Amino acid sequence: MTPTTPTKHTGRTLAAGVLTGILALYIALVALGNITDFGTNQQFVRHVLAMDTTFKDDDLMWRAITSTALQDTAYVLIIAWETVAAVVLVWGTWLWARREHDRARRFSTYGLLMLLLLFGAGFIAIGGEWFAMWQSKSWNGLDAATRIFLLAGVALIVNQLPPGRRDAS
Repeated sequence: MTPTTPTKHTGRTLAAGVLTGILALYIALVALGNITDFGTNQQFVRHVLAMDTTFKDDDLMWRAITSTALQDTAYVLIIAWETVAAVVLVWGTWLWARREHDRARRFSTYGLLMLLLLFGAGFIAIGGEWFAMWQSKSWNGLDAATRIFLLAGVALIVNQLPPGRRDAS
């Protein structure tokens, strides 16, 4: 069998494709929403980076970024990252549907790692801890970020499961 020869779907490969597709749809809708309704989440990013709804602890406030130009640059970079992740995950989903399992697994892995980096490193670690987003009652996205981080992690695990005999035949 060559790596591009389509194989039958098994429960594992179907699950990997469906999970990848769900996350592709989600991040594509997020990116589209951020592009078409730029101002809503722009305010979220501005408030988190400015730390203006945190406890205003002098030991932490030096971390705040109050330049709107820097805040907006960060937001545009987030949207660009989301858009690229969406494209990669859509491609991975397409490859799962075509039963090109090796390529599907590779591209899905890239896209899922992009989501883990964005939501884990970006929103949970940097936003949540460095910019103390957890302190804000108004601009706290940790629950949403954690949900997507966990779903992407589960999808990555399923994508990385070793192929069964039916997958390899």
